[in-house]
Parts: sequence; structure tokens; C-alpha cells
Amino acid sequence: MNKLITKSSLMLIVILFGISHLNASIASQTVQWLQEHGMGARLIILIISMLPIIELRGSIPVAILLFKMSWQEAFILSVIGNMLPIPFILLFVDFVFGLLGKFKHGKKVVDFFTNKALRKTKDIEKYELAGLSIFVGIPLPGTGGWTGALAAKLLNFSFWKAMISITIGVLIAGVIVTILSLMGLMTLA
Repeated sequence: MNKLITKSSLMLIVILFGISHLNASIASQTVQWLQEHGMGARLIILIISMLPIIELRGSIPVAILLFKMSWQEAFILSVIGNMLPIPFILLFVDFVFGLLGKFKHGKKVVDFFTNKALRKTKDIEKYELAGLSIFVGIPLPGTGGWTGALAAKLLNFSFWKAMISITIGVLIAGVIVTILSLMGLMTLA
């Protein structure tokens, strides 16, 4: 049993390292563009942590490794930035998807994001709010606050239950990514 846990833990670290390298690569390109447009480090961290795909998986390593921020500042800025778009997604995604769905290319975008979130909802649905927190909290591709908010909306979770669950998940992901960044397992491309 111990060997299985050790192998599973090692495999998870290897997967997270590979994913973090991809996120950090996208994040570093975004950072370079934002710096060229005169933005400061704190604002850059807030902005990139708000972006889908990057979220705090990219912003924490950038803050710690590139901008040499303390882990506490990196964590706080990244969690705040990651959570800023979540209430808007929960409140307005139906309206935005309804508008986009009226156009040929917009419908394709809506279908893509809806199908992506629906594929993720089976596990979330089984464990409900705890499942949503765990889903958001494990920093793997296709997880995070944005996808968690879409999944919560598709599963008809109430606004406040979804917000609490997603916040817990974002905090969990922040802790994991911060630890991996401090261990040097998450790098910039």
C-alpha cells in the first residue's frame, strides 16, 4: 500500500510539473506582453491570475520566480485575481452564452465550453460541493475556477454555495502551486 501511495504521489508531482511548465510558458509570454505595455508586477499578477487557462497555476510561479515576490504576496494576489471573475461568470454566463449562441461562430464557442464543462461534471455531481472544491483545487488541465464556475452553473448550484466551494478549491490550488513553486518544481519556460 505504501509503494502504491509513493508511486501515485510521484506520478502526480511529475504530471503537475509538466502542466506547470505549459502554464508557465503561456504565463511568461503574457507577462512579457504586459511588461512591454508598462504594467507593474502586482498588476500583472492580478491580470494573469484572472485569465482562463493560466489562472493561479501560472501567476504564482511568475510572482515567486520572475518577480521575486514573497510567497505570501504571490499567494494573496493570485487568489484575489483568480476569484475576481468567478461571480461574474456565475451571474452572467447564461446571458453571455445566450447572446453568443445566436451567431454561427458564437454557437461553436458556447458548445465547446459547455461540452468541456459537461465532461467534468460527472465527478462533481457525485460529490456535490466537496467535489467542486476538489475539482477546482487540483491544478490539472481543464480544472480551475473558470471551469468550476461553468460546471456549477450547469449543475444548478446556488450562487453562494458555488462561490464558497470554488473559493475553497482556489485556496487549495494556491497552496499546492505555492509549495511546488517554492520547491522549484514549477518553473518558467
